[in-house]
Amino acid sequence: MPEVTAPYTAGTPCWATLSVPDQQAALDFYRDLFGWSGRVGPPETGGYAVCVWQDRAVAGIARAQPMGDLPAPPTAWTTFLCADDADAAAAAVTGNGGRLLTPVDDVPGRTGRMFVAADPAGAAFGVWQPLDFFGAEIVNEPGAMAWNELNSRDLDASAAFYRRALGVGVTPFKDLPGYFTLEVDGRAVGGMRALDDTFPPGTPSNWLTYFAVDDVDSTVDAAVRAGASVLAPPFDMVAGRMSVVADPQGGVFAVLAQPPES
Repeated sequence: MPEVTAPYTAGTPCWATLSVPDQQAALDFYRDLFGWSGRVGPPETGGYAVCVWQDRAVAGIARAQPMGDLPAPPTAWTTFLCADDADAAAAAVTGNGGRLLTPVDDVPGRTGRMFVAADPAGAAFGVWQPLDFFGAEIVNEPGAMAWNELNSRDLDASAAFYRRALGVGVTPFKDLPGYFTLEVDGRAVGGMRALDDTFPPGTPSNWLTYFAVDDVDSTVDAAVRAGASVLAPPFDMVAGRMSVVADPQGGVFAVLAQPPES
């Protein structure tokens, strides 16, 4: 079981949070789909729910709420990248063409410092500076986060931004033309591709969170029975079998079943 027991290297996807209007309905949906357990948190944390699988934190679900004069955020999964210093990362983001969607702030209980931003191509992402909580405690196992992918309307701008602002390298993936790996210290931590005509018209730049499952087809069938919609039916590709789904409230995510190691 790939447990994570130490902070992630800066630039690495370390956490994912779903913002959604009906938090309890989302908790119920993902409990039934992935086996997660989670409950609405206390008021001092805004009710934020940490979802747990196999006694390990795997993702968060929050109720979408207005912030000051800003409307509530749209229903979406947000990928968080680790940073050693959130304030320095925020300055680097704005200094390289990104914009802050939320200010840098302390999370109650000394868990960490964070902000949400948009890159120059418009994709929203989060930055997490760990204090007492470093992020997902298990990855690459059924029920846990397995991959994070940037779908961009401007590959050149995105590649330059993440390299300069957050130290994330971009390398062409030799087995799949048009696909790129995101790298930290020479290790693949995510992927990047251009938004093309395989996406619905008008799809904005976005980060897509993948969750590992044992069986993509049966997982998608279960999701549909629970009110989800299928955006990309199950198909085979280089890394295994996958599908892209929108949960009943519109939160888009992917499921991936990797082939067994030979």
